[in-house]
Amino acid sequence: MNPNQDVVDQEQESGLTGRLGRVRWTICAMLFFATSINYMDRQVIALLKPTLQQSIGLTEINYGYIVDAFQVAYAIGLLVAGRVVDRIGTRIGYIIIMGIWSLSAMGHALANTAFEFGIARFFLGIGESGNFPAAIKTVAEWFPQSERSLATGIFNSGANVGAILAPLIVPWITVHYGWRAAFLATGVFSMIWIAWWYRNYRKPTDHPTLSGRELRHIYKEAAVQMGPGMPWLKLLGYRQTWAFTVAKFLTDPIWWFYLFWLPSYFSAKFHLNLSHLGLPLVLIYNMSAVGSIGGGWLPAPFRKLGLSASGARLSAMLFCACLVVPVFTLGHISSEWAAIGLLGVATGAHQGWSANLFTTVSDMFPRNTVGAVVGIGGMAGSVGGALLAFVTGHILERTHSYSILFVLSSSVYLLALLMMRLLAPGLKKVEFSA
Repeated sequence: MNPNQDVVDQEQESGLTGRLGRVRWTICAMLFFATSINYMDRQVIALLKPTLQQSIGLTEINYGYIVDAFQVAYAIGLLVAGRVVDRIGTRIGYIIIMGIWSLSAMGHALANTAFEFGIARFFLGIGESGNFPAAIKTVAEWFPQSERSLATGIFNSGANVGAILAPLIVPWITVHYGWRAAFLATGVFSMIWIAWWYRNYRKPTDHPTLSGRELRHIYKEAAVQMGPGMPWLKLLGYRQTWAFTVAKFLTDPIWWFYLFWLPSYFSAKFHLNLSHLGLPLVLIYNMSAVGSIGGGWLPAPFRKLGLSASGARLSAMLFCACLVVPVFTLGHISSEWAAIGLLGVATGAHQGWSANLFTTVSDMFPRNTVGAVVGIGGMAGSVGGALLAFVTGHILERTHSYSILFVLSSSVYLLALLMMRLLAPGLKKVEFSA
């Protein structure tokens, strides 16, 4: 007999309500720190790109290929990771995922050529691909639908914190101990997190400190959210899968572009060296962290205006998509502070968009298929990122201008939202036969 279920039954019989616990937010905090470490690891090479151009003769095209290696592996890994997490569970699955990406991140310290960096980057992509399927599945397990976009926004803001910490830590380590040490440093954080997760994470029904009232709160919509398992190929037969997948394919590459090329943009456009790149990036990613949490909260005021849950979600996504549009002017801006402001708004809007886009999966699909659908969509986003990385390397090598890339960045969100409205009107729930 499950001890938590005993508590639920006793509370139902006695009519006691008690204080709603906050264990689920502790779980969200662990997801937040995992995502922070994830983004620290992946951003190190972007910060070191100018240094590697001098030390190993890295070119724009070679750098594009290195990013491609990561993106292709990320795409492959996402397709597998979602299903693996669905099968073995998030507790052990997350440990395996972080272990792979941490060892791969530290392995960059052994590289001496662009090809060797590409190999290390490939395995990093395999490991890091599991973070978001595991995190989204954890949110689906631990939060009712009404809280999922906020929980997703909170853990997703860890991406921005990781992107903030990296430019603060990596340049200092590089200046004092060399670029190889910078790749090794983040492994310490990973080991601490793995021990924390293993010691404290359980499913809600198995968690020793979860109150019966909080358990009921988590599962209050469970009857309509559970469903039979579904193979990948059958998931592809649903328009809702394609709505999420197309949106990820179009918009994920823009975040990858910001993550991997903003340091070199500021270096080339405003002649900032490694020691001076930190401030612009910290300001931008602080704004994006606000956007992530704010975007997760944004559907709530739309609900108060009388919109349905799906209408509020789509309205929040439209708001974020419109905030990105001014970024097309960046190719012609000469003010460093204006560029920081526009990019901060754009990255914040992307993260707000992303928090709501991720949540559409648990809005539309039963809980036990969330990991697989997120994996399919994430794979498509990574394929789009690989294509954009290839194009970006060649554009910059030939034109030395970011104008075309920023015009593209400003337009794809509205296109993605239009495609979602056409493929999945109203974010209608999927109904699987038994």
